[in-house]
Amino acid sequence: MQLNPYGEYAVLLAASRANDWPADRDGVVARTYEHGMTAVYAPAAASDHARTRDVIDAWLDIVDADTEAQRARLLNDQMAAATAYPRLTDHDGAWHLHYRDDDQRLPQVLRAVIAVGTALHVTTRGMHRLARCAAGGAAGDPCRNVVVDITRNGRQRYCSVRCANRDGVRRHRARTAIAHRAG
Repeated sequence: MQLNPYGEYAVLLAASRANDWPADRDGVVARTYEHGMTAVYAPAAASDHARTRDVIDAWLDIVDADTEAQRARLLNDQMAAATAYPRLTDHDGAWHLHYRDDDQRLPQVLRAVIAVGTALHVTTRGMHRLARCAAGGAAGDPCRNVVVDITRNGRQRYCSVRCANRDGVRRHRARTAIAHRAG
């Protein structure tokens, strides 16, 4: 049996949606497949796109939690809202776990997968390894992207090299200005 814990890829899937929201339900589904999910969903509903946005917004509350205890409480609330028991399935040729009922619609499936995946990510890698891009912490910097730290050393702070460079230049200029005023 293959154990599919919905860890890393589920939290990366959520971040990809938060950072670049798909235009429609088809875009949501395509991104789901791009990130490794092979689940078959119930027929489309007109509300799927908006309800999936609600799932991502609730997940962003978890990302933005001020404390570990608040993050844990919000994650527990999301997992409770999923209201499904894990079950074994072999729909794609290998036995693995699904954290959902078979008849659930796309938003319900994603709530369960993202909540469980995020819980696994922060409990196995560390509660601090889910945050907003550090570049956005500077006054006037517009970056609000989510960073899912999957690095070996656990020090990823930026969503991209571009943001890291921009923040590095900003810090360098600030140091230079201070040195110039002091000198």
